[in-house]
This record gives sequence, C-alpha cells and structure tokens, in this order.
Amino acid sequence: MKLRKRQILLPVFIVLVLCGAVSFFVCFQVVQAEAYARYLGIKNVSSEKIAKLVHGVEMNAKNIFDDVADSHETPDEVIDALRGKVNLNLDVRGYFAAFEPNYFPEKGTWFEPYVYQPETGGFDYRQVGSARHNYHKSPWYVRAKQTARSFWSDPYYYYDGTSMSGHYCTFVKPIFDEQGKLICVCGADIKFEWLARELQWVDDVSKESRLLNKYHFGSDFHFYTVIFDSDGTCVSHPEGKTVTITDPEVLKDLATQKHGTTLMLIDGSPYLIYYGPVENIDWMVAIVVPETDILQPLIPIAGVMLGLTAIGLFIVWLVCRRIERKIKYEDNN
Repeated sequence: MKLRKRQILLPVFIVLVLCGAVSFFVCFQVVQAEAYARYLGIKNVSSEKIAKLVHGVEMNAKNIFDDVADSHETPDEVIDALRGKVNLNLDVRGYFAAFEPNYFPEKGTWFEPYVYQPETGGFDYRQVGSARHNYHKSPWYVRAKQTARSFWSDPYYYYDGTSMSGHYCTFVKPIFDEQGKLICVCGADIKFEWLARELQWVDDVSKESRLLNKYHFGSDFHFYTVIFDSDGTCVSHPEGKTVTITDPEVLKDLATQKHGTTLMLIDGSPYLIYYGPVENIDWMVAIVVPETDILQPLIPIAGVMLGLTAIGLFIVWLVCRRIERKIKYEDNN
C-alpha cells in the first residue's frame, strides 16, 4: 500500500505544481498589465501638469511681451512693461527684453533689462547684457531673428556665481516694429529645479494614493519622474537620480516624440522606464520604476500558492493514510 500512496501523491503533486505554475504565470502577466496601466496614468498626469505649467508661462509671458511691444519708446518704459504683470505667474524666474545693438543709443550695444525673482522674494531688476554676455550671438536670439516666431529654447546652464545659476529653459518671442524690423527678443525663464519640485509633488501624491496602493499589497513605491530633452538629455530629475539613455531605439523615440517603454540598468539595477511626449514642447516625461516595484506583489502571491500546494498535498496524504488504514483493517478482518 505504501507504493500505492506514493503513486497517488506524485501525480497530485505534479498537477498542483503545474496548476501553480500556470496560475503564477497568469498573475505575472496581470501584474505587468496593472503596472503598465498605473505608470502610464502617472506619466499622463505628469505630462498634463507640465503642459499646463508651460501654457501658463506662455500666456503670461505673451501679455508682458505685448506690453513691451506697445511701450518701447524709452528704456524706463521697457522696464516698467516687464514689471507690469510679473506677479501673475510666480513660476517664472525672470523676464527680459534683449534689444538690437544701439536701439537706445544711450544704452550702447547690449541693452538687456532683466526682471527676476531673488531668493528674498518679490522682484528685482538688473542689466545683464554686456560684452561678456553678448546675447546677439546666442542661439535663441539668432533663431528668433531668423524665424520671427515664438518658441522654447533648448535647455541650457547659466552660471553667474549667484542664486540665479542653474539649468534653464526660456520661452522666446521676437518683437518687430511696423516696418518688420526687429526691435528686441523677449524671454521668460523657468528653472528645471522648479519643474523637478512640481514633478516630485505628483510623485508624492501618487505614492500616497489609496487607490493606487489598494492592490499593491502594502508595499512601497520607489518610482520617480524625469524630463528628457529631444536629444535624450535628462534636464529635470530628483537630486542624484539622473538617467542616461544610450539605446538608439529609445533615443529615436525621444527625437520623434513617441510613447514607449524600455528596460535598462541604472547603477547596476534593472529599471523600467515609461516615457511619452509633453504637448506643445519638445520634452519627454518619463516614469522610472525599479523592476522590484513591479515584481513586489508577486511575492505574497507566490507565498499563497506555495502554502495552498503544501496544504493540498497534506490533505491528500491524510486521505491516503486513512484509506490505507481502512484497507489494512479490512484485510485483517
């Protein structure tokens, strides 16, 4: 009878293992699909937030630039125009108007008044154009003069040894007179450090969301959001968490503003990256997720399956043992 019991337990064990393996595979696919939907949703929220912030900057900046276009008879009028509506959007670090050489003869070759937010709050003014800062040769100035269109500049790093130093992107608009001659190029600066704080807020809200955590078995999220330029440069990210893209296919997607997902190593650990474009600007927002975050829900599922398999085998063993004793009893009688 021992042989018969072994013959029963072995097929049952095989069946239970196969059922467990199939169930685990299905759960793995479901967890991946759930993670994709979750992080795609977070990416879309981040993208929409950035788009709204960018649109707000553009609308406010255009109002100020229109005032500059209407009030450019004297340098003081220009400065007053730049100051006029700065309080309508405190997300902008500063506004400037970079004039053509000797437009105001008393101001010389480089007249670029800049109204900005100092660390102490409020707004201040200074003249930033100079031989050292020859903005006439800057890519944004040349592009504005040639295209006669408003646009967002490529990200750049500005350093002057003060709190103004940092990574910037500028909304640029050229101003022309009635004869079509360039008067100046206006700009509104935003710092990527500010954008990183805004994205961190989205991350924190998402991590604390009861709805997102409902089916995550109480495990913590460790994802974070970054912004890529179209050439793959990581221009905004949490401190110490920059991401370098080297995959040619992903770089192609970033350049052509396509959605996608990729698996890559960051500091030796596997991460999934969900990326997509931001409306009306050549940026890509990406959610960077440790692969362990996605696999974390499978740990309790695997534990439950192993427990059920063990319980099933134990029950079968008890049944076989009882049947064996009953047969022995009948044989003895």
